[in-house]
Amino acid sequence: MSKKTTAQKEKKLPRAAAWYELDLQKGVFRFKNKFCPKCGSVMAFHKEPVPRWHCGRCGFTQFQR
Repeated sequence: MSKKTTAQKEKKLPRAAAWYELDLQKGVFRFKNKFCPKCGSVMAFHKEPVPRWHCGRCGFTQFQR
């Protein structure tokens, strides 16, 4: 097997950087995902088959319109 050179490697953001948005004008960090109204944990967004927010901890699901 040959090793990939630095030009071939894909650059990925750190995992935590994908969870937040930074507003440089206000200097504020904002969390992208929603929090579950039942248990307070972070909800996941699923696009298919129907767009929805789902909590893996308690099973709460909120469908998009």
